[in-house]
Amino acid sequence: MARKKKPTEKVVKKKVKETTKKKTKAVAKTTKKGVVKKSVATKKAPPLSKREKIMQEIKQSLISQREALLREAEEALNNLPGEINFPDMGDQATAETDRNFMLRLRDRERMLLKKIDETIERIDNNSYGICSSCGNEIDIKRLVARPVTDLCIDCKIRQEEEERITQS
Repeated sequence: MARKKKPTEKVVKKKVKETTKKKTKAVAKTTKKGVVKKSVATKKAPPLSKREKIMQEIKQSLISQREALLREAEEALNNLPGEINFPDMGDQATAETDRNFMLRLRDRERMLLKKIDETIERIDNNSYGICSSCGNEIDIKRLVARPVTDLCIDCKIRQEEEERITQS
């Protein structure tokens, strides 16, 4: 019976080098028993630019804001009064007005949650900070002031003017 020879370290290293990718570096080691171990060491990611750092801070801020809105909405729905009949019509009307007002606020928060989710998705897809109308970069100051925006200041002004004209 012929025994297979164990590959030498040079042969193993050559094969490992042939199969590596650009972003990874493979290393082969031979133990005392002659077993070849392969390990992959990844290169460090390039440092983030100032704009990218700010975008990641915005993402963290949006995530915490989202969590806070969800907590508040849950508390509000748990504490939402049912229909209560007051002996006084004025008290009844006030209670209904307060309830409707709170429900409108929750609806606005629901829409904000949707925008926050879309914004986080855009950050993950690297399309955040690009105007959806003209395709130009949105100024970082605008993104900090209004993180859920998807329009640059010029396109937003144009949109508001068009809305003002159609409402007249």
